[in-house]
Amino acid sequence: MIPVTKPFLPPQEEYEAYLKGIWKRQWLTNMGPLASDLEMRLKEYLNVKHLLFLTNGTVALQMAIKALNLKGEIITTPFSFVATTSSIVWEGCTPVFVDIDSRTLNIDAALIENAITEKTTAILATHVYGNPCDVAAIENIAQKHNLKVIYDGAHAFGVQVNGRSIFEYGDISVCSLHATKLYHSIEGGLIFTNDANLLKRLAFIRNFGFNGPEAFAELGINGKNSEFHAAMGLVNLKYVDDIIQRRKELTEHYQRRLVAVKGSMPLWTKDVKNNYAYLPFVFHDESLMKKCMEVLQGHEIFGRRYFYPSLGTSLPYLPHTTMPVTDELARRVLCLPLYYDLSLEEIDLITRLILRVQNNQS
Repeated sequence: MIPVTKPFLPPQEEYEAYLKGIWKRQWLTNMGPLASDLEMRLKEYLNVKHLLFLTNGTVALQMAIKALNLKGEIITTPFSFVATTSSIVWEGCTPVFVDIDSRTLNIDAALIENAITEKTTAILATHVYGNPCDVAAIENIAQKHNLKVIYDGAHAFGVQVNGRSIFEYGDISVCSLHATKLYHSIEGGLIFTNDANLLKRLAFIRNFGFNGPEAFAELGINGKNSEFHAAMGLVNLKYVDDIIQRRKELTEHYQRRLVAVKGSMPLWTKDVKNNYAYLPFVFHDESLMKKCMEVLQGHEIFGRRYFYPSLGTSLPYLPHTTMPVTDELARRVLCLPLYYDLSLEEIDLITRLILRVQNNQS
């Protein structure tokens, strides 16, 4: 079987070496030494000012909305994982969808201003598949209208724009360290800000609002992560450059093999360091995509329709909102298998089957 993704696992003995220290210290959670060490090493690796290691990326989004005191409407994308929108609703705000750019699949910055009302307080945009949004345009709009900006960078670990980490943009950025991501801590998330005061507030929120053993700074939740997850993050950090390089090689092989297939891959932003987190392919039409998906599954090869259906038309707790570009493209996107130990021969098989389907339909 070839799944759409497979978690990277380091040598077992390297992970177990960290477990010996956990057993000795008997400090399992509540920001132990491994979690603190991971935060420092990630700050250095990503070259960012501030970050916190959290339970997961969804909690990071919820904390971001809370820390920025957001109310009313938040402009966002309908083409993302459900957590992007559900976090807005969970925090008592109203998501306002803006259609996506047909080339990048990110929120179309040119349409954002038309969606701004007197109730708008923020923009929450996703770097879809790790491909950066138009951060310059979004920043200009936010400054003009006095809006906060949150970036959902769940897929964007290691991505850089103009030599800067993608997580340096916006008021707050978040990242997922879930096991399916190219760099993971089994379960986990990160939250970033350049504002030291905002970081302090986020740290309080992460730990129930505690400000000492008998005092509280504000309302908080339990957003802390464990030493066991931090240990996996520390071990995997040693391999992340190799992981990204391998995924680059696999992606380039896909690109060579898919050149004759009717469709395209999303256009990546210029001056960007790619992390090759996903292999999305936008087929020329939905029928070809569905037939390819069916044939691949018949050979125990499993792609996935990230992200279908559109969040604007699929969530039972929101009124349905038609977005012409999103609704059309979401039907045609299929993410093909991509992970560290996928072989070139397996990519040859996948692409050969896709080409066979296309030729049979011609």
